[in-house]
Amino acid sequence: MTLRAAAGVVAFIALATVQSGFHTINEGHIGVYYRGGALLKETNSPGFHVMFPFLTSVRQVQITMQTDEVVNVPCGTSGGVVIYFERIEVVNILAGEHVHNIVKKYGVNYDQPLIFNKIHHEMNQFCSAHTLQEVYITLFDQIDENLKRALQQDMEKLAPGLQVLVREIAEEKERKKEKAGSVSHRDVVQHAVVLLA
Repeated sequence: MTLRAAAGVVAFIALATVQSGFHTINEGHIGVYYRGGALLKETNSPGFHVMFPFLTSVRQVQITMQTDEVVNVPCGTSGGVVIYFERIEVVNILAGEHVHNIVKKYGVNYDQPLIFNKIHHEMNQFCSAHTLQEVYITLFDQIDENLKRALQQDMEKLAPGLQVLVREIAEEKERKKEKAGSVSHRDVVQHAVVLLA
């Protein structure tokens, strides 16, 4: 290999190395950095940034409003009947200044333990203390407020900076339509799958 060819290879490798260190953080996100699997203290806001290539990796964490959708949530009543709620939506927002602490405690996918798992837990707590009649008819309109309150209380203790804004159960939307006369009660009941134990 000639000196000129070797210099070309070295220049190409140097350029590829430098270029792999450049990255972009999108608007509405904060960049967190890992080196050797360890979370670094540095975070970055949207724009172009440089990191140490190959050893450092970047992950983006959303800090704008997002909707997490938990589907097919089982709910076992005190009488042994299991109801499946088709969909529960949770709108939440993470404050930028709390991103590092949340990611350090719960990882980049912080919504899995803090929202998805918590929804399942809270629904089980509520349902196990009530009968089928109470869960699906008498107290149904209170589930969303109880769930929102429980989620926000946990967020204040476990994850300051993560705020639950809205929570809605899919069946609640159908009930609102029913009150307006656009859906029959039979259609609403079909949205919950009931298994007799």
